[in-house]
Amino acid sequence: MASLFESFWQYLITNFSDFQLATIATFIVHESVFFLSGLPSIVFERLGLFSKYKIQKKINSPGSHERCILRLILYHTCVNLPVMIVSYPTFKYMGLKTSLPLPPWSVVLPQILFYFILEDFVFYWGHRVLHTKWLYKHVHCIHHEYATPFGLTSEYAHPAEILFLGFATILGPALTGPHLFTLWLWMILRVLETVEAHSGYHFPWSPSNFLPLYGGADFHDYHHRLLYTKSGNYASTFVYMDWLFGTDQGYRRLKALEKERKESEQN
Repeated sequence: MASLFESFWQYLITNFSDFQLATIATFIVHESVFFLSGLPSIVFERLGLFSKYKIQKKINSPGSHERCILRLILYHTCVNLPVMIVSYPTFKYMGLKTSLPLPPWSVVLPQILFYFILEDFVFYWGHRVLHTKWLYKHVHCIHHEYATPFGLTSEYAHPAEILFLGFATILGPALTGPHLFTLWLWMILRVLETVEAHSGYHFPWSPSNFLPLYGGADFHDYHHRLLYTKSGNYASTFVYMDWLFGTDQGYRRLKALEKERKESEQN
């Protein structure tokens, strides 16, 4: 398997330039992973599948689904892709590599973990700033148009917010100058994480049921269905930042009440 993958990578670096791989190919990888992972929650809503696992009972209309998809295509093409192109010299300067051999997992995994921790920290504070009155009204309210989120709403946001919070995602790789393979893996995992958090479904197999400190869909869905001044749960991936700074108190009270209600029903 490793040799097969390296043969594929050899094909990429032989037939495409570093610039093409770091920009166009990266964009294609992102779009593929994002839409393939985000579309199922729309299908679930429209067909009424897995309704027992849906966190909110409200169903988004087909029109709202279509509006989200069309705007995402516009934002990704007119904002994300140009940013990838413009930021290429910076990544190249910081040491982005495409050559073989591919980095060992002993290098890749610590870098990915570092990216998740750094991104979560920066995102938390940036997200709290976006929930101040003026920025929420003029910028962040776009993302909150969907009080009942579905997977694709994870990247539905004002262009200014895409740039502002996108900084948290690219900061780690920009600092470490990773191999392009590591950058792609980080992007894939981050996309899958944020799509799951916005999916609107909490399944028995959801990562938050198994990974300590992981927020997931139930944690973030609470953030979407409350008013901007009372929402809390600002972190992107983990729960400890909100716990440390007391911005998850409403969510914890709700969980405690739900637990008490379930226990009383069983007795």
